[in-house]
Amino acid sequence: MEDHAIGRRSGPDTRAAIQRVALELFTRKGYEATSLREIADELGIQKPSLYYHFKGKEDILRALFDERGDEAEQLLEWIGQQPQTPELVRAAVLRWVQSFPVNKLRGIRFLSANPLIARTFDGRTNDRIGSTLNQLVDRLAPLLPDRTPSKVLQLRMALLSINAAVDAATLTTFTDEQTLTAAKANAIAVIDALL
Repeated sequence: MEDHAIGRRSGPDTRAAIQRVALELFTRKGYEATSLREIADELGIQKPSLYYHFKGKEDILRALFDERGDEAEQLLEWIGQQPQTPELVRAAVLRWVQSFPVNKLRGIRFLSANPLIARTFDGRTNDRIGSTLNQLVDRLAPLLPDRTPSKVLQLRMALLSINAAVDAATLTTFTDEQTLTAAKANAIAVIDALL
């Protein structure tokens, strides 16, 4: 088992450690079966210290969704600042896919295993990521040399390569790093075929 002790970390480092451990426990034991006490114990902190950073389990997940939503919106803003050429399609897809470290891969794995959890939120968090991805496709699709519905769908599939890789790696012995490598290779292959 990984050593999760927090020690003397900064506030952002502590929050990140809490999120990482919570996701590991949610994925391994289930969201409902994991208590805040177990998260605190795994980290070697007192439960009130956990409450200092997050009000509860839903707050931990909401923070993860919000971070990913921010990243999607930042990518959309970045696209608007770039020359609008077909090369931007490849650069934007790679920027998105390569922005997934292992902890975010675990977040996708958790959501794939618990699809109803995200739906129980107020709708703002998970919808924010989905609507921003739709905007990304809308901004990038006109840059494709061939903008048939099939090609636009393939563009969307390239952006969602991480999700597909997580699903494909379920019940296998592939490591997170191997899953990320495969997702990136798939995104590159799809985009190169489109361009």
